[in-house]
Amino acid sequence: MSSETLFDKILSGEIQSDAVFDDDVAYAFRDINPQAPVHVLVIPKKKLESFSDVRDSDETFVGAFMKRVAIVAEKLGLEKDGYRVVFNTGAHAQQSVQYLHAHIIGGRQLTWPPG
Repeated sequence: MSSETLFDKILSGEIQSDAVFDDDVAYAFRDINPQAPVHVLVIPKKKLESFSDVRDSDETFVGAFMKRVAIVAEKLGLEKDGYRVVFNTGAHAQQSVQYLHAHIIGGRQLTWPPG
């Protein structure tokens, strides 16, 4: 496991964030550099470094986390018009924090391809 990350500090309360969801499985907060009108990060409370680590993780935990991503998107009111969920994994995908996190992006028409 890597050293303490920005997200570890957010979870511990050392760094403030604009929370939109919090339970025993996941924490969600607004991105400080939003790429759309709605841009929220969802992080599991059980640390994984990247999406690649999901393959070796407990399926019950992974399912509970993914369910929380869907719950947050619903809470944000994005289901009617749609939204994108993004997991960046590794350097080529621009993963900037070595802590698994889902980006929920929406609130406008998104384009494809993304980048």
